[in-house]
This record gives sequence, structure tokens and C-alpha cells, in this order.
Amino acid sequence: MIGSYFKTSGRGLLRNKLFSSINVVGLAISMSVGLLLIAFVLDLRSYDKFHKHGKRIYRITNVATFKGEQGSSKYSSTSIKTGQLIREKVTGVEEVAILRNDFLQDATVGDNVLPIKGFWAEPSLFRMFTFPMLEGNPETALKDPYSVVLTETAAKKLFGNGPALGKAVKFDTLDYQVTGIIKDVPFFSHISFEALVSLSTAQQLNKNDREFGKWANMFSNSVYLMLPENANLAAIHTQLDAIANKENLAEEQTNIQLELLPLHDIVIGEDLHSGSMSGSVNPHMPPIVLWILSGLAFVVILSACFNYTNLSIARATRRFKEIGLRKAIGARKGQIWQQFLAEAILISLAALVLSYFIFLTLRPQLINIAPQMQRTVKLDLTPTTVAAFVFFSVTVGVIAGVMPALFFSKVSAIHALGNVSSVKVFKNVTLRRALVVVQYTVTLIFITTTAVGYVQYKNILALDLGFNTENILNIDMQGNKPEALLKQLQEMPEVTALSRSLIITAVGNAWGGHMKYKDSQDSALVMTNHIDENYLSLHNYKLLAGENFVTRPTTAEAASEVIVNQQVLKWFNLGDPQEAIGKQVMFSSFRIKDRKMKIVGVIKDFHYGKVDNLIEPVAFMFWTPEDRAVINAKIQSADMPATMAKIESGWKKIDRIHPFKAKFYDEEIEDAYSEFSTIIKIIGFLSILAISIASMGLFGMVVFTTETRLKEIGIRKVMGASSGSLVFLLSRGFVVLLSMSALIAIPATYLFFESFVLTNFPYHTPVQIAELSAGLLVVSLIACIMIGSQTMKAARSNPVEILKSH
Repeated sequence: MIGSYFKTSGRGLLRNKLFSSINVVGLAISMSVGLLLIAFVLDLRSYDKFHKHGKRIYRITNVATFKGEQGSSKYSSTSIKTGQLIREKVTGVEEVAILRNDFLQDATVGDNVLPIKGFWAEPSLFRMFTFPMLEGNPETALKDPYSVVLTETAAKKLFGNGPALGKAVKFDTLDYQVTGIIKDVPFFSHISFEALVSLSTAQQLNKNDREFGKWANMFSNSVYLMLPENANLAAIHTQLDAIANKENLAEEQTNIQLELLPLHDIVIGEDLHSGSMSGSVNPHMPPIVLWILSGLAFVVILSACFNYTNLSIARATRRFKEIGLRKAIGARKGQIWQQFLAEAILISLAALVLSYFIFLTLRPQLINIAPQMQRTVKLDLTPTTVAAFVFFSVTVGVIAGVMPALFFSKVSAIHALGNVSSVKVFKNVTLRRALVVVQYTVTLIFITTTAVGYVQYKNILALDLGFNTENILNIDMQGNKPEALLKQLQEMPEVTALSRSLIITAVGNAWGGHMKYKDSQDSALVMTNHIDENYLSLHNYKLLAGENFVTRPTTAEAASEVIVNQQVLKWFNLGDPQEAIGKQVMFSSFRIKDRKMKIVGVIKDFHYGKVDNLIEPVAFMFWTPEDRAVINAKIQSADMPATMAKIESGWKKIDRIHPFKAKFYDEEIEDAYSEFSTIIKIIGFLSILAISIASMGLFGMVVFTTETRLKEIGIRKVMGASSGSLVFLLSRGFVVLLSMSALIAIPATYLFFESFVLTNFPYHTPVQIAELSAGLLVVSLIACIMIGSQTMKAARSNPVEILKSH
């Protein structure tokens, strides 16, 4: 019987090639989005599943509250002391593994030099995680100081095909012994590295650093726990709270609480601040993003399902004889329902074949849409993925066919020739009209959201940051001293100005500490940057009072001057800019302890962080050779590629190992907001699909409407009706439906942006009428072409031929 259903359905689809093609193509386009989403989610769900004990592994999360800062922040990092205290005091924990993620050095073997990224780690790492060791003893490989474990690929790069175990590798000026070789880390691992160095080495190298083992030094370490099966998490949390409460008593500036995060919730889970200073940044996707993408994909698929429902019900009068005959010879309601459901599933399976080829075309486009995407997913086909695709196709067929199946199964044999187009969902609104309105409302929301989002994104990039970024090239010195490159740049006529800084501001980088004024107990978290004497003039900061740095200290301890912005004055009530000059403030950070600093200058407020943050208190301190260096070069060139090649050639003279890392400031800012451009590209892509699917559905409906009204058109033409009046008559209903969609979609989009999206951007520009109208104009133009072409064709037809054939 099932075979007969599919055979009958196949014949029916071949008889109605136009409507079948519209349904297959529409479903295929929309289903390709679903296939991409399925592959995307399956990839994200694959992370860390290769670990044998993965379900029992948790990472410690720090919930930190800083004095002078409102609210708390969650960090994926914690302190080394946290791991040590858990190992000593918490019962019910099988293993504790501490990782320190600031290992990024050059490995030297003979004449072979290779940059290596990795972690400082403990032997317990191999007991907890499944990183198979090919050579060496996992229990002792990371026990002794100056021991290093290499991945298989890293070992081959350093030692070729020769043996690596037991050999020496030089990092900086020290020799490390290779004590183990492990398999390369799988792609779907949130921990990515080329080498693991014994944590005891880091402890020995930092034995004179008083901050290294402190409770609040939480920005470069990760602690993982492995718990027994059916562990009492509440009891573990109670013990963690006891540790935190005791340690917080000795902290003046920071209050920290500890939480457990399951290993399999790290990649798809809550968005946390990263404490990573170097090495690999963890891949991460907030669940809300997946929900949004799933919702958007579902809406696009639903639009294609609406097409199927609309066209199926529109063709109802042509299938009533078939239904009536089936029921007259004994077919039950369930059998009629199964027949039409089988027809929908058959179309969906046909669409799956086409959507698979669309998926293969779109896959590289999605992976290359952002650099982070390339490091996060592969979208390869696996047996699980193929099975998910087939299940998805059948599900879409059921969704598309359920309403037509129910519609036709309720038709009685007696009333098979009745007019069922009057089935209502709401008063005076037929089912088909309601679906058209919903479909075009969604399409308008998609395209209007894209237009508004794009304009807001461009406004963010063009926002006045309070300083100049044009033609400024930021060169990361990657640990090299800047003097040699500065000398070369000074000799280039294209380079008009140079400065040095610790970080690049306005792109999300942060460096800061706490500032106090006089003997006040209140302190404020103040963001900082270390700059030289040329930085302010090169970037055109506006100095409101005072002057540039007077002294030129060569060590961090000698720095005694600070330049602040207006927000610092407001926080500490220092009066106007002129009154603040010469006043003393106290500054503390992890590197600086209670140092008195004199305010020598006040600059106008500017955006230190991204524009989704309010402008905050900022202090500039003098750059010293101990600091990380970024060279800021002002470029004026008629041939920018040639100038960049010349600068890169200069870089290679001082560093042949590390690749040249430099970007123009404006490119840095674009990269900082790449997640917004990615979202806009995805929504824009879905908008095009939604418009295409809705247009195909509208085309099918117009063709069907004109075909069913050809006799009426012929009679009206004989009675003297003009082509223009006939076009108006035939298109009026569709224009009304599009107008209803616009009245719903435009206010909804406006409220969505003004009430939800733009509230996160305190410096946004208001949504304009032109942006809201863009979607309506595009959709209206396409609809007019669809409606006009078919209605004009019908209106211009020969009435004699029409009446003769009908």
C-alpha cells in the first residue's frame, strides 16, 4: 500500500511539473540551510567527545567581583593556588590537573628554529584526558623541571624523521629534555597545543615572583577536575565555597567564587571571559546563537512549507474528483491523509538530493565567512551527518504535507465538488491568504533586519572614537625589541610618524588596575595603556590641560607620571582639567603595587573598549623597554602594497622566524566587530533565500489564479475592459496581502532593534525610515514583476481563443 502511495504521488507530481518544480526547488533551497545548520551543530557537539572520561571532567570557573566595579564577571581561568587547594582540601575528587596557558616560545634544535605554542602542565593531565602517548611514560613525562612533551607533528618539524625522545630542545637560553611524544591533538578539542612543558618548570622560573601563586592571580591558568561516577556535586560546591570564603578574606580588591563547568558544556555553553594570554583560544559558541540560527533556519524552511501548502490547497478543486472517487470506493480518512503525506515526503526527498549539491556549494562559503569559523568547524560528511540529513528531509516532508493532508482528508465524497477555498483561519481571512501574509511578513523582517543591521554596523565602524586611526599601521613586535625596526622605519619616506604602545585600544584589548585618590577607601578600576611621547600626537588625542610626559623613565619602577581622561576626574571629583594637573593618585595592579603617580595631563574622553561599552576611566602611563611593544606607524603612500612589502622586508632583517604581523588600525577595528558582520552576512544570505522562496510561491499562486480566471478575463475583455483594469483586478488581492505584511513587519523590526538590539550599544544612531523601507521596496519590486508579468500576459490574451478553449 505504501508503495502504491508513492507511485501515485510520483505520477501526480509529473503531471503538474510547474508546481512540483516550485515546491522541489523551494524546499531544496531552504533545506540546504538546514543541512548546513545540522552539520554545524554536529561539529560543535563533537568537541571533546574523544576523551574516555569526558562526562566526569569539569573545569573551574571564576566568578570575580572587583572593587570599584559594578556586578561580577565570569572567567574561564583561575589561579594555580585554586588547583593546589582543591587537591589538598576537597574530598570526592579523583584527579586535579592545572594548566598554565602563557607558553609561547621559539624552540631551537641545531639550526632549526620553530615557534611553539602550548601549556605548562602536570602528569595528572594524561590520567584525566585521552591524549595517547606514542613514546615515553605518561606518569613521569611532565614530572621533572625542564621536561617537554611534543606532539607528533611538532617533533617531526624539529627533529625530522629521527628520534626525538631524550633529545634536548632549547627554549630561550635553557635546554629542555623531550620526555614524551603524543599523538596530534584532534581538531575537535577545546585544548589545542603543540607542546606541554612541566608546570614545575614555570614554578621554578617564577619562584621570585610573589604574585605567581596568589589566589587572585587568575588570568593565565585553567584547573580541571575529574569526579567519580555519580559524584555529589552539591558537596563539592560546598567545599569550593569554603575555600573561596577563606581566601577572599585576605583580598582587598577582588572577591572570587568558584563554580564547576562540565567539559562538554565548554564549547557550547555560557560566554565567559578568557584568561588566555597566548596559545590557542578556546572555540566557543553561546547557546543563544545556536537558538537564533536554528530559529532563522526554521523560518526559512517554514516559508517553503507554506509554498507547498498554498499551492496544494490552491489546486484543491482539480483534485476533488480524485478524492471523491477514492472515498466512494471505500478509502478511509486515514488513507487519504497518508496519500498526501507520502506525496509531501516524496517531494522532500527529491529536494534533499538537490539541497545536498547546494550544501556542497555553500559549505566553503560558510567556513570562510570568518577566520574563527575555519578554526571551529569542518562540516565534513559522516555517517551520523548523512543519517541526520535523511531524517531531517522526512521531517520537513511531514511538516509541509500535514496541513494539505488534513485539509483533503476532511473533504467528503458528497461535497467533493464544493468550494473549499472558504475554509477560514480567522474571520474573513482564508487559509491561503493567511499563509501568504505570514510568509511575506517573515521575508520583510529578514530583509529589513539586514538593511538596518548593515547601516548600524557601518555607523559603528565610522563612529568618532575620540582619536585618529586613518593610515596607522600597528606592528606587533612579537617579543622583539622595537629599536631596530624603528630605525629602519624612520628612514622610509612613506612613514611620517612613529610611536610605541603596550596594546591597541578600541578593539577589545584591556589592561588595567585600581586607582585611589588621597586616603579615600574607594578605588576605581581604571583601564591603562603604556605609550611613548609620540603616541598622543600621532593619534591626534585632544589634550585638554597639562602636557605630554615630562620624564622619560627606562624602567617600570621609575614611572611616576600619568595622563588621564575626563572620566577619571568625574570619578574622583578632581574638578576641571586644569585643577586636576599636579594632583597625586595611587595606582595598583598585578605588576605595580601602591605607586604614587602625578597627573601631568588630561585628555578628552575616548573609546578605550568597544562601542558596546560606556566610556570608562582611562590612564596612560609611559612605555618602558620591559613592556610588550606595538609599533604605531603613520603611513602616507601612493603605492601601499609596495610600502607594505618594504616594511615586511625590514621585519625579516630582524626576525626570520616569526611571520610579519601588522594591520592597519581600521582593519583592526573591522576585525573587532567581525561577529556583527558575520551575523549580518548570515541574515542577509537567509534574506535572499526567503525572498527567492516567497517569490517562487507567489509566482505559482499568480499562475494558478490567472489560469482559473481566464474565462472571466475573456468575458471582461469582450465587454470592453482595458488591459490596465484587468491587471489591477488580478493583482489587487496580492497587493493587499503585501500591504498587510508590511504593516506587521516594519513596526516589528523597528521595535526589535530599538527595544532589544540597540539598547546594548549606548552610542548607536536611531533607526531611519530609509532603512526600514528598503526591504519593502525590494520585495514590492519583485512582487510587482511576478504579478505584472503574468497578469499582463493574461490580460493581453485573445478573448475569443480563451472562450473557445474554456
